[in-house]
Amino acid sequence: MRKKALVTGGAKGIGRAIVTDLAADHDVAFTYLHTTPVPDTKGHAIKADLRDPHAPSAVIDATLAALGGLDVIVHNAGVIAPAAPQEYPMAAMREMFDLNVLAAQGLLSHALPHLKRGASVVSVSSVNAVLPPKGAALFGASKAALEVWTKGMAKELGPEGIRVNAVAPGAVNIPEAPRDAELTALF
Repeated sequence: MRKKALVTGGAKGIGRAIVTDLAADHDVAFTYLHTTPVPDTKGHAIKADLRDPHAPSAVIDATLAALGGLDVIVHNAGVIAPAAPQEYPMAAMREMFDLNVLAAQGLLSHALPHLKRGASVVSVSSVNAVLPPKGAALFGASKAALEVWTKGMAKELGPEGIRVNAVAPGAVNIPEAPRDAELTALF
């Protein structure tokens, strides 16, 4: 029986690669916001702004309706809001933490009644959680918070047989966000 997976931010970049890979042996639903999924993307697309506190329950409901269950959640959606130290765009910073950290908790809390022993939750963090980028220290802080949340949920849910882990990719060169070749060569 194929497992059921939800990937947030699955229309481009790392998220699209995760969706494509999982679709080989999972039924997949994925969220997107600004980037319309390309027609050949396998999976059920759900348009959602995960910064909205009501979105997590709607996304879990839509996922369950489309897939008939849920075994895997990949928290991939994220945003960076660069700012110089002398700037403080409060709305952008709040939106970044809402998406990068709080959306994971919202999705998990609504999904938990449907997750059984053997389920997996994966948070996509960043090397910036330990190496904060110049001009985006709060992005690094949001990813560090996501990692601490992930460790806490692993302690909470491990005894229930639900694995909770994080991965922290380095700089990835994708067409939507090209990176300097010298930077990507480090990873």
